[in-house]
Amino acid sequence: MAKTPPSIAPVDLDALDAFLLSDGAPENSMGLSDLDGFLTGVIIGPEMLMPSEWMLTIWGGDEPDFEYVEEAEAILGTIIARYNEIVSDLDAGIDAFRPIFWEGPGGELIVTDWAAGFIDAIRLRPKLWEPLIRHPDGRVLLMPLLVLDADDPDHSPFGSQALPEDEVEALLEQGAEIIPKCVFAIRDFWREQSGGTGPAPPRSGRRAGGRAWR
Repeated sequence: MAKTPPSIAPVDLDALDAFLLSDGAPENSMGLSDLDGFLTGVIIGPEMLMPSEWMLTIWGGDEPDFEYVEEAEAILGTIIARYNEIVSDLDAGIDAFRPIFWEGPGGELIVTDWAAGFIDAIRLRPKLWEPLIRHPDGRVLLMPLLVLDADDPDHSPFGSQALPEDEVEALLEQGAEIIPKCVFAIRDFWREQSGGTGPAPPRSGRRAGGRAWR
């Protein structure tokens, strides 16, 4: 299956973040970290999903209010470009994978928003994800993401598992290291299940200057 060619320039995440925080984005839109986790979940999932199916989820079910056509093209193109960049980074290996986590006031990385976005991707097709959660090894791979998203138990497609507070704290502290390992292991699980290389990515989209956050 075809792979996305390496990105020729970094994606302009600053402009995307600014729009997601603006009045043009619906009130329930994802933030940048949620969006990054969501796109990663869509990419490594058990079945290819086209942007027409998942794009509206980014906006919380509403439509963004773009001021002009060029703005719409730039923002939607940047989302697709980030999708393609994630695919390229995944193909390059775990050292190249750079999830977008917020940084707290003390310099700590906040991973819960990213995990929530990943779970949103699962919610698009929860039945298709059931083989992973039913597999004894697969459930171990997904459990850290479910626990990190446990602040909203109703949000989880498979329920959440209560852990002792000290274990949750440790997971929050180590999440930035654990998440990439889980992502690659889940990706490998689905590839083994399908006997192939996984879903093919979209290819259209713009790339612009800038870099961000991790």
